[in-house]
Amino acid sequence: MAAIWRDGKHPLQTPGAPDSRGTLITALGIEFLEAGDDWLKARMPVDHRTHQPFGLLHGGASVALAETMGSWAATCAVSADQVCVGMEINANHVRPASEGWVYGMATPDALGRTSQVWSIRISNEAGKLVCVSRMTLAVIAAPGR
Repeated sequence: MAAIWRDGKHPLQTPGAPDSRGTLITALGIEFLEAGDDWLKARMPVDHRTHQPFGLLHGGASVALAETMGSWAATCAVSADQVCVGMEINANHVRPASEGWVYGMATPDALGRTSQVWSIRISNEAGKLVCVSRMTLAVIAAPGR
């Protein structure tokens, strides 16, 4: 398969990456790790920042990881004068996590001209599935363009 990324540069090479300082991305400790021709991998710690009151990974934190990954991956697959923003996201939480890291893998299901659909699978350090998410994104003109 040919790379889906703009100018053939995967998401970790794309210039103009949004400055995530002071955002939810840094507050939750989300880190982008690697990318291939049509996938993006990131991780998020399972700690006091991402726990719910019972000491388990908060479902909303999993969804925040999924949306972060899907939005950035989708934006890297469109032209430089466009961005992708979430329209709908769902998640199935299948296994709890209480410590360590969770790892997300985002892959496209549909790359349309005006919308995209991405699947994000989140697993624990042992590779066991924690959450499955799917999101639909709108392709819009980049703000200020």
